[in-house]
Amino acid sequence: MNNRLLAPTFLFRFSAPLRFRKKIWSAQGADLEAAYTLPSFGELEGRPLFADVRAAWNATGMVFSAEVVGKKQAPWCRDSRLEDSDGFQVWIDSRDAHNIHRASRFCHRFAFLPAGGGRSLNEPVAAMASISRAKEEPKAVRPDQLKVFCKRNPDGYLLQAFIPTAAVTGFDPDEHPRLGFTYAVVDRELGWQTFSVGPEFPFVEDPSLWGSLELTNADAR
Repeated sequence: MNNRLLAPTFLFRFSAPLRFRKKIWSAQGADLEAAYTLPSFGELEGRPLFADVRAAWNATGMVFSAEVVGKKQAPWCRDSRLEDSDGFQVWIDSRDAHNIHRASRFCHRFAFLPAGGGRSLNEPVAAMASISRAKEEPKAVRPDQLKVFCKRNPDGYLLQAFIPTAAVTGFDPDEHPRLGFTYAVVDRELGWQTFSVGPEFPFVEDPSLWGSLELTNADAR
C-alpha cells in the first residue's frame, strides 16, 4: 500500500493577479516594486525560495523579473540547450484552458538565461522553447521580438525579460482576461522554484497543471 500523500500544490488550482503598469520596459530593463511580486506556492510543501519573481503587463506586453540569491557557483547556460540551462522559464496559455493535457497553439514556453549567448557565452539569452507533445505550435517569434536584461551579483543575478503582445498567439485581454500560467526558476546548484507544482509533475508539457494569472487594471501606474 502506498501511503505517500499527494503534494498540496497538486490538489489546488492556483491563481494570482498580474497587475497593470503604464511603463514596464526600458533600456535598463524593468523596475518593478514589491507590489508586483508573484507567489511561489511551493512554500506549501516547504520547498526553498531563492528567487524574487515579479511581473506586470500593459497593452504592449508582459514583463518578468527574477532575482536569484544564495549562489556560490556561476550559472550554467547554453543558448543551444535552453531546457537544460539555469535561468527563468515561463509558460503562458492565452486561453487559460485547464482541461487539456497537450499544449494547443495558444500555449507558449519562453526561456530567459542570464548567460549562454554570444561568442564568449556571457550574454543573456531570450528565446521561445518548444513544448513536448504539443498538438499545435504557436506562431513563430523572431529573435529580436523578445527582450532580456541581466545584472550579475556576487551571490546570484537579476534577470528581467519582456514578452511583447505580438509574441503571444491569441493574446486578447478584453475577451480573455485570464492566462494559463506557470514559471520555473531553474538552477543546478539551488534547485527549482516554481509557481505551483514542482518538477516531480510533468507541468513542462501539461497545461492542466498550470495555474492562472488574472490581468487587472487595479491601482494602475
